[in-house]
Amino acid sequence: MPCLQLKIPNFQLRNWNKKEDHFQVTNCGCQDCLSFKPDWASLTLGVFVCQACSLLHRSIPHISRVKSVQDTWDASELMAAMGNGAAKAKYEQKVPAFYYRPTHTDCKLLREQWIRAKYERNEFEFIEKQEPYSAGYREGFLWKRGRDNGQFLSRKFVLSEREGALKYFNKQDARDPKAIMKIETLNATFQPAKIGNPCGLQITYLKDNSTRNIFVYHSDAKEMVDWFNAIRAARFHYLQVAFPGASDEELVPKLTRNFMKEGFMEKTGPKHTEGFKKRWFTMDDRRLMYFKDPLDAYARGEVFIGSKENSYTVLAGLPPSTQGYHWNHGITIVTPDRKFLFACETEAEQQDWIAAFQRVINRPMRPQEYAVEAHFKHKP
Repeated sequence: MPCLQLKIPNFQLRNWNKKEDHFQVTNCGCQDCLSFKPDWASLTLGVFVCQACSLLHRSIPHISRVKSVQDTWDASELMAAMGNGAAKAKYEQKVPAFYYRPTHTDCKLLREQWIRAKYERNEFEFIEKQEPYSAGYREGFLWKRGRDNGQFLSRKFVLSEREGALKYFNKQDARDPKAIMKIETLNATFQPAKIGNPCGLQITYLKDNSTRNIFVYHSDAKEMVDWFNAIRAARFHYLQVAFPGASDEELVPKLTRNFMKEGFMEKTGPKHTEGFKKRWFTMDDRRLMYFKDPLDAYARGEVFIGSKENSYTVLAGLPPSTQGYHWNHGITIVTPDRKFLFACETEAEQQDWIAAFQRVINRPMRPQEYAVEAHFKHKP
């Protein structure tokens, strides 16, 4: 069966080939977020999109007029001549390797700015329009959450590839930065719900081998996404130097990362007699961090999750003698040094956490991860 049922003369949409597990033609997927349900079409741009992206197209009416493919309508010559493949060649012809291409699982901000960058600002047709995130240097003001008082205050940020760092200053005319974040360990991920702002970005870096969180936002969505891609560009160029033989395809997944899982669990101390306390947990690759509050600057503790070849395992449930927990769905993580005991509120949360732990444990450790394990500092 064809992917889309459209009455378009001489316009054949090819099928999704399940055996080969890839698209034969891009019209079978959303042009903007890659989801498999392109139920809408832009009569202005000649692309097929999913329902969620069609709503974003509707919010920019001067660049895109969309219509459901289920309706009866006469397809324009543009739809027949263009299609997702031709549109991609035009609107995405010069997308930098480091630029983040959102999918249907990403937040609305990233998807909307991706659509605006392509069709409204034509950033990937004219390289000079990419200067805000590709120049190797960027400075400006972001609203940053205070480490102690939780208030968001305007702070000056400077990103410099030459210095290999992102810095921020407490005062506009300050000579010395309040913090220096090395590009080597820098990460950024959008967290609108967690921060309580649609443009909320969480920046993390390592300080003395412990994770430091910085929460920022900007009122202008484009400004925030430009900062995000500037960080990715700086990371990309750093990794090109650090790994000169690596291809772009190998480097791009290392630029920034979303957390594998976050949420509340209960935990107890190393002696298993201290009682269980509710904590916010963040699974960032092999680092399991726990916080008293989701927006804390520093973790109360961090746990390294190694591989099964190195005697790390995850088990459902708690040892029979365990006491002091309020939530009934336990998890035990066995490491070479000790057992970590956690409890989840629901069975669904328990299964989700176990699945996340298992994915990491099943993955063999890379050489550099052994060094991380050796120097890891855990605060019980």
